[in-house]
Amino acid sequence: MSTAERVARTARERFSSVLLLPVPQRVDDALLRPAAGPGEPLAPPPPGSGLLPVLGDQGLPFLGHTPRYIRYGSDFTRRRFEQYGPVSWMGTPGGRFVVAAGPQASREVLANADKAFSQEAWRFTVDRFFHRGLMLLDFDEHKAHRRIMQEAFTADRIARYVDQTVPVVREIVPGWPTDRPVRIYPALKRLTLDVATRVFMDGRSGPEADRINTAFVDCVRAANAFVRWPIPGTRWQKGLTGRKVLEKWFFDNIAAKRAGGGGDLFSALCHAVTGDGERFSDADIVNHMIFLMMAAHDTSTTTAAAAAYHLARNPEWQERARAESLALGDAPPDVAALRGLRTLELVIKEALRLNAPVPVVMRTAVRDTTIVGHHIPAGTRILVAQAVNHFDPGCWTDPDRFDPERFAEPRREDKSDRDAWIPFGGGVHKCIGLHFGTLEVTAILHEMLRTHRWTVDPGYRLRWDNTSLPVPVGGIPVRLTPLARLG
Repeated sequence: MSTAERVARTARERFSSVLLLPVPQRVDDALLRPAAGPGEPLAPPPPGSGLLPVLGDQGLPFLGHTPRYIRYGSDFTRRRFEQYGPVSWMGTPGGRFVVAAGPQASREVLANADKAFSQEAWRFTVDRFFHRGLMLLDFDEHKAHRRIMQEAFTADRIARYVDQTVPVVREIVPGWPTDRPVRIYPALKRLTLDVATRVFMDGRSGPEADRINTAFVDCVRAANAFVRWPIPGTRWQKGLTGRKVLEKWFFDNIAAKRAGGGGDLFSALCHAVTGDGERFSDADIVNHMIFLMMAAHDTSTTTAAAAAYHLARNPEWQERARAESLALGDAPPDVAALRGLRTLELVIKEALRLNAPVPVVMRTAVRDTTIVGHHIPAGTRILVAQAVNHFDPGCWTDPDRFDPERFAEPRREDKSDRDAWIPFGGGVHKCIGLHFGTLEVTAILHEMLRTHRWTVDPGYRLRWDNTSLPVPVGGIPVRLTPLARLG
């Protein structure tokens, strides 16, 4: 990595986007304040249908409400829910999007019982970089690809992935600096990239892994670029270059993976075959690997960082979780051991509720349809603001408070509605790697608890840059203290 690239990375880790620069609270309050008036209809419902029009507003010319979403994320979509109800529309650079929020509206779209919603909106946004990834496929084709991919996520396979994850985590976490504050998000991102390199590709740290990881990061950053032309130096151009690097690397290595019997995900996809004899083509494997690398390491990083932040803010929970981790002893934990860490399970679920790693998902109406009695014209792009459900006072007690016990018996507030808690999405597109992802985060936090205590500056305010998937502004600076020194 060049000096210029290192400087740019450091700046991103510390300052994020210009849209996230700090301003007085009264300015934030004003920017979040709903627009005056009842809103304008998206389109008139068919005469005599009894359907309601979708109301909303454009926001800024061309940009619409995108800058507000980038700055405020779920706080913004919650305000829209309070202002307009479960269905509204807003302006974006890509045109008008309908926002569906709340358990019932999100359920209708994600369950997609009558196949009225496609993944076209995802393709519109990220196809250049994550072409034909599982999330971008529709209907029967998606079902066929998911059936094959499920062979790479069996219980036995996941156990092997965990066995490969733990040594990477144990190698890296104890070496984190303790003589100065650490920005835990970028530290975790580098760790999850190393885990993904090992578990997904059976790779090792070094210049080649760094080159591949940089290509992945460039693709992720490019997907939500404002400038969507291949101008040198732009995110878009770097993403296109990164995609070419990844395609070449995976195509060059497929033959060896097909010939071998490795325990990594790449090998698993090369050998995956259903009972009916269905298997992936070489192009399918390349497309799925590029998408899975992106989906896995970004969501795991966000979840681990959010959980680490809340444990720093709530030392009583950190000590409670640490007691369980220390009780396991020094043996590398397997799946059963990690799943037995009940306190971490509660903390991770609450972190996923408060800071969903994928707060919105997208769909497109393939024909005229409805969402909770509102008319949705064919071709309308939909933004399902699923994280809004995580703060619905009808489902959650004091929803803005960190309270992991809400997931424990007998409360189980997550059972208040089938879609009260959906951090992994819903319907047929529910995250296929959710079990491994949760185990990976548990393994990381378990090792952190075994080796360190950590605190966060009382003045630090957790805020998220929502330019693409959420990234914490400032990287969450923490102070790590080696556990051995504390006695």
